[in-house]
Amino acid sequence: MFVIDASVVLAWCFGDESSADADRALARLENEEAVAPAHWPLEVANAIRTAERRGRIDPSELPRLRSLLATLPVEVAPVDLAAATGGVLEAARIHDLTAYHAAYLHLAAVRGLPLATIDDRLRTACARAGVAMVI
Repeated sequence: MFVIDASVVLAWCFGDESSADADRALARLENEEAVAPAHWPLEVANAIRTAERRGRIDPSELPRLRSLLATLPVEVAPVDLAAATGGVLEAARIHDLTAYHAAYLHLAAVRGLPLATIDDRLRTACARAGVAMVI
């Protein structure tokens, strides 16, 4: 199992964001499950909506994206207020991240799992925090 962030999933949705690292994470999902914090589905949906609004994707592509996303073996882990204002907030402060990005880092650290991301700031935070990366 590994933690997956929205940047990886969105790289599969948008051809102009594809990357070898995202492809490796997708290949890994063929044999194992991933986990993401509770805000992950909303972050993915918001990025898709923003891409649609900006003309990056056509509304006719939404069924394909929904189909792709529905097949992903990703557990959505709850984030309670104590964790959000505790470990997540502290990770955000230490690593100068948004709380959203820090939630991925915190989940990986707490569960002792590697993190799949193509976000440079989150990669740097993982290295500083000693969280393994999916590469």
